[in-house]
Amino acid sequence: MGDFWVFGYGSLIWRPGFAHVETQRARLHGYRRSLCVYSFVHRGTRERPGLVLGLDRGGSCVGLAFRVPGDLRDEVIAYLRDRELVTSVYLERTLKVRLDNGAMVEAVAYIVDRDHEQYAGGLDAAHAASVVRGAVGQSGNNEDYVLSTLKHLEALGIRDHWLEEVAGRMTPA
Repeated sequence: MGDFWVFGYGSLIWRPGFAHVETQRARLHGYRRSLCVYSFVHRGTRERPGLVLGLDRGGSCVGLAFRVPGDLRDEVIAYLRDRELVTSVYLERTLKVRLDNGAMVEAVAYIVDRDHEQYAGGLDAAHAASVVRGAVGQSGNNEDYVLSTLKHLEALGIRDHWLEEVAGRMTPA
């Protein structure tokens, strides 16, 4: 089997954790980056959930596409499933993304399951910030996750106005 692509829109951008031979900016149509997943493990607990990013329906999302050698398919997919499917809030899909060079490729992506108990829906920025503020899980502080994502998006020249608004509201008044 040949090489394949993985689409990253959040922490995969700044911590992919798997071998790849090429990285390109890419746009996924039909889904948007959103803090729409209550985190019970990585950035919060069941008692004090945090919020993490998901790909939710609507709009489009600019992120990174990672090209993975075909001989690493089983290893990388197993890693991604262990990382992304901890509580089954994401659905693994193969979706078309447009690379910066104009090519359309199919990429493995993880979209939010709107029927899952962890789906937070479309929270406004103030509510999202109040959930993020002070939440901590196995992978660390929820605020650090949001700020790190924004820092890495900014370094790539990717603006996410809603996420920027959430971050601006995370500091208590």
